Amino acid sequence: MFHFQGLSPSEVEASRNQHGSNQISPQEVETFWDKLKDNFKDPMIMILVVALIIVTILAVLGFTAWYEGVGIAVAVALATLVATASEFKNEQTFQKLQEEASKIFINTFRQGNLKLIGIDDIVTRDIVLLQPGDKIPADGKIIKGKVRVNQASLTGEAEAVSKIPGESDDMNLDNPHKVYRGTIVEDGEAVMEVQVVGDNTHLGKLAEGLQADERIGPLRMKLAKLADDVAMFGYIGASFIAAAFMFKAIWLDNGGDTAAMMAYVSNWQHMIYDIVTALILAVIIIVVAVPEGLPMMIAIVLAQNMRKLLKSNVLVRQLMGIETSGSLNLLFTDKTGTITKGRLEAAAFMTIADAGGGCQTNDYQTFDSLPPSLMKLLDISLRENTSCVVNCEAENENERILGGNTTERALLKFVNADMKTCVEETAETISYVAFNSSRKFSASRIRLKNMEELTLIKGAPEKIIAKSAFYYTENGDTESLSEQGKKEISAKIDIKADSGFRVIAVGTSQSPAPETMADMPDNIALLGFVLIRDELREESRPAVESLQNAGIHVVMLTGDRSGTAKAIAKDAGLLNSENDYVLRSDDMAKLSDDELKAILPRLKVVSRCLPQDKTRLVKAAQDTGLVVGMTGDGVNDSPALSNADIGFGLGSGTEVAKEASDIVVLDDNILSIANAVHYGRTIYRAIQKFITFQLTVNVSAIAIAFIGPFLGFKLPLTMIQLLWVNLIMDTLAALAFSGEPPLPKHMKEKPKDREEKLITSGMWSSILYNGLFMTLICIVFLKFEPIKGLFHSPEAFMTAFFGLFVFLNNFNKFNVRVEEFNLFAHIFENKGFLKVVGMIFIIQVLITYFGGQMFRTVPLLPVEWLYIVAFSIVIIPFDLARKYICWIFE
Repeated sequence: MFHFQGLSPSEVEASRNQHGSNQISPQEVETFWDKLKDNFKDPMIMILVVALIIVTILAVLGFTAWYEGVGIAVAVALATLVATASEFKNEQTFQKLQEEASKIFINTFRQGNLKLIGIDDIVTRDIVLLQPGDKIPADGKIIKGKVRVNQASLTGEAEAVSKIPGESDDMNLDNPHKVYRGTIVEDGEAVMEVQVVGDNTHLGKLAEGLQADERIGPLRMKLAKLADDVAMFGYIGASFIAAAFMFKAIWLDNGGDTAAMMAYVSNWQHMIYDIVTALILAVIIIVVAVPEGLPMMIAIVLAQNMRKLLKSNVLVRQLMGIETSGSLNLLFTDKTGTITKGRLEAAAFMTIADAGGGCQTNDYQTFDSLPPSLMKLLDISLRENTSCVVNCEAENENERILGGNTTERALLKFVNADMKTCVEETAETISYVAFNSSRKFSASRIRLKNMEELTLIKGAPEKIIAKSAFYYTENGDTESLSEQGKKEISAKIDIKADSGFRVIAVGTSQSPAPETMADMPDNIALLGFVLIRDELREESRPAVESLQNAGIHVVMLTGDRSGTAKAIAKDAGLLNSENDYVLRSDDMAKLSDDELKAILPRLKVVSRCLPQDKTRLVKAAQDTGLVVGMTGDGVNDSPALSNADIGFGLGSGTEVAKEASDIVVLDDNILSIANAVHYGRTIYRAIQKFITFQLTVNVSAIAIAFIGPFLGFKLPLTMIQLLWVNLIMDTLAALAFSGEPPLPKHMKEKPKDREEKLITSGMWSSILYNGLFMTLICIVFLKFEPIKGLFHSPEAFMTAFFGLFVFLNNFNKFNVRVEEFNLFAHIFENKGFLKVVGMIFIIQVLITYFGGQMFRTVPLLPVEWLYIVAFSIVIIPFDLARKYICWIFE
């Protein structure tokens, strides 16, 4: 174990003042004004600007009133400002919450103690402990130990390079004595001294040109495709409607009479006015039909739900992760900390009393109860063969053992290493190799005070037993271990594993360790076995059941023995049938890809799982068309996390695993994974509601714009009025539906198929029926003479029509929000919906009273408002009838 004094608080401050902070200057992000300028370059805004120029010219020539141009300018500015402000705020919220939850900490020696220090707080001359999975916090030199580092983030080379102590001022990336910020420790353990921080590091100099890659998920691609299709329909429809308008003006209005048509054409002022009106009508259709906000809906919805997700311990790193989670149908999950509590406790140490005829073993529940002859050897074996560092002076009990993994911390606690009294240094470490999931053991070559050298080994029982030639008796003597003795010991271990214990073998060897320490030494003397208990999380069984009810096949991957894995899987509700398949890693290696695919539907557990097994499982599942989620926490898990459709990094895992993931599960809990899936499905449904609402407005607005002129109304809704409608359709509707709560019923539905269409038959039913019904109501309102008589003037009548159209669509939000008959179900769980709906009603009333000529409105009498509400609210019973008919024919 390493020990260094490190810097004092005053030295830290002095270093920061002299050499600067370790913060890298953030990349330039788009400011509000940059985003506003970009939005004014949007094709839709450009079309409106062209329309504004035309209307302004016509106003100068006396064909139109001046306020129409001003109204369009104000409406364009308002719509663009609101959309920009919403987009900017959502992005800022998303980024800020991500940064807060994604802070990285590193073990650093300060004032003689090892402390977790935030990377941004590291200073020059800090002494930092590097362990597998750590992201190196600054540029510096190795002063003790040896590590293999992946420098792909700087060099592009995936192969890890060795870093060892040595003096060299050359900061070249090939220097074997230097390590660099942003690179990843893959193997080994070392201590570095920080030499360069912040913007002066290699990474800092490159940061300005670096851009984070973001995968585009299937949902966003579907939304973009839908937006393009609807836009194309809008452009074609607008052209057709403009042509139809001119056909009516030239042919129908003149009865097909050639002389009348010639007279019409010769009156160029009148004809130009009609052409401009047709163009304005086309622009109105395009403004309403083109859903420019549709592709951004995911970002808006996620930003609105980010805090809720964080409260559920879910950090979304990539939008793709949360949008794809609604389609997840296979989850490969870790066991330790995810299904179990992850609070490992060494329950006993099993000694070998006699490995002769009829193997005899004894379990000792505490270290102090062990035979004295074994206590010192076990103490040295666990203290000197570990990645952990013991900080005896720490006041906080949880800070006395730092670094390493949960298993190693449990082993040290068993030998009372977390007690305040420090033991005297008993050995010098010559070489050390840390445990990883591929080699399944850790080993340390030490030199004792009497100068005797000894190799300490701990790890998987089957690996160590196979290399064992001796065992320690309870008297501290060593005896030969026969093949029969090995079998009997293995049988005892199987019994312990079947009871849910994780078993760690401990041994020593006089054989010199291999130079690379990659191979286990021969002639091991077995000291005994630590029995580790990791209790099942109380919420694991309900969470597994919830995932299974949601149509998600859950497979547990673990490095434990089959017996331990089976016991936990049964308790978690994963193993429920004799047909359920438990597969060992070595047995899986013997299967062909086709054989592996064939057993996937019955596969529930993979024991002694290796990182390469995870990658193979992901590929096999994806080849069968499944949408695959994978959890991971180690350095070697990153390929599987990257290749999975959704990578779930674990909060307690390595930084490289988190960076390879789409979603970080901050508490490692399978319940949080279930929550991520639940929110993913909720967000998917919210987007579908938004699409249903928006396309319903499209259908009705386009139909009215097309039919209106043929009924004698050239522009039933003006461009300015429709710009307000467009704002209701896009930004405000997105905000209204983005706060929909995750409902239990979402987790009882089947996962969405990869190729499933975004718009379902039920959505089409709502879009077409309600869109056409709104059109019918509007036509009846416009053409039925008794209705006109209800209003005190023609201007009030057209004002009421504008209000009717807005109110119809606002009431339709209630229809779209729920599929059930109870329109108020869970409505108070989405207060944003009520605020948006209420705000639209209020603004519409204000526009009516103060919009004047610009919005073509006049004040209405209270009774006239009652008429508008009465005509518009009928959309609700009509849709209830539609739902009832659909329910009958389901």
